[in-house]
Amino acid sequence: MSTSAYPSRLPSLFVSHGSPMIALETTPAAFFLDRLGPAIERLWGRPRAVLMCSPHSPARQPLVLGAARHSAIHDFGGFPAELYQLRYDALGEPLVAQEAAELIKAAGLGGWVTETSGLDHGLWTVLRRMWPDAGVPVVPLALVPSRSPAEQWALGAALAPLAEQGVLIIGSGAATHHLGRYPWGRDASKEPVAPDVRAWQDWIAARVQERDWPALLDYRRRAPEAALQHPTDEHWLPFYIAAGAGSAGRVAGSEIVGQRLHASVDAGVLAMDAYAFGAGAAELAKELA
Repeated sequence: MSTSAYPSRLPSLFVSHGSPMIALETTPAAFFLDRLGPAIERLWGRPRAVLMCSPHSPARQPLVLGAARHSAIHDFGGFPAELYQLRYDALGEPLVAQEAAELIKAAGLGGWVTETSGLDHGLWTVLRRMWPDAGVPVVPLALVPSRSPAEQWALGAALAPLAEQGVLIIGSGAATHHLGRYPWGRDASKEPVAPDVRAWQDWIAARVQERDWPALLDYRRRAPEAALQHPTDEHWLPFYIAAGAGSAGRVAGSEIVGQRLHASVDAGVLAMDAYAFGAGAAELAKELA
């Protein structure tokens, strides 16, 4: 574990949150998140803050929430009453929020800070598993869903210097997200994995292992049945923010390391894969193995 004021350069992460029920579920993806926070602390110590992006807080320009405190927003309907009773109250980190906005603005990508507070379910359900004590300050970053994968990468690359300052950058989304295929009214735990979902998982994992970032940035044309996995791609775009943040500010190239940390499928169609990028990605994967 690092003995400096902040952890040494942290890897950036893409995690799949699936449905809000991940806060309560006993699935492989939920158990992975339970292990992820402690693994990070064993290797690098507790982060100074988590800067985290979710598709459930969309905006037309990059918007960083700089409030001093945040709490869970129950931005969903039709779930068990137990889920609505869960809370997640965490400190914010206004200084990190300001630093993030300045980095984004310096890259020519916009960048604004608001004192608005709140954690959408793509944030707090994941963080509640990783750090149940809510002991890590959180800086939410709104997603701009109209921007391309390459533009999302550039945004992540602009934020890369924060990883040198003990800030863990996480993109929270979904490896696949086609809710029209969800087996509503059936026992989702018994659904077999759809072959096209497995093919997508394998294609993404292979491209990451081969560091074929041009193919990943052009996934809509090159990946198998991409539009079936993501009819709209807002849940996949955080992957590129995380990858860019792990690039140490470089453009996509073969020297940039990515590592799959977890692979599973919920309800036969919701891939719950997670990835780490940049320095420490392989070390984190080994720690979690």
